Amino acid sequence: MSKLMANISVRKLDNQVYNQLRIRAAEHGVSMEEEARQIISKVVSIPERMSDVFRKHFGHAHGVDLDIANHQAAPHNPMDFNS
Repeated sequence: MSKLMANISVRKLDNQVYNQLRIRAAEHGVSMEEEARQIISKVVSIPERMSDVFRKHFGHAHGVDLDIANHQAAPHNPMDFNS
């Protein structure tokens, strides 16, 4: 049984981005399509941290000065209210 795979087309791609993708693909010894596939797979599988979301939507670019620590904190253990 074969696995159904989706396809996309990217229009209006800037020439500089296209050339950078071509160079990256050559450096990694893969086709441009494979390089794009790997980049997309990597980016969409990384969960976005809340601090990054706040910076993107409310940070300096939007006139808001956020004092959010820029570090990778270890996840905390949730409280147990059953004890």
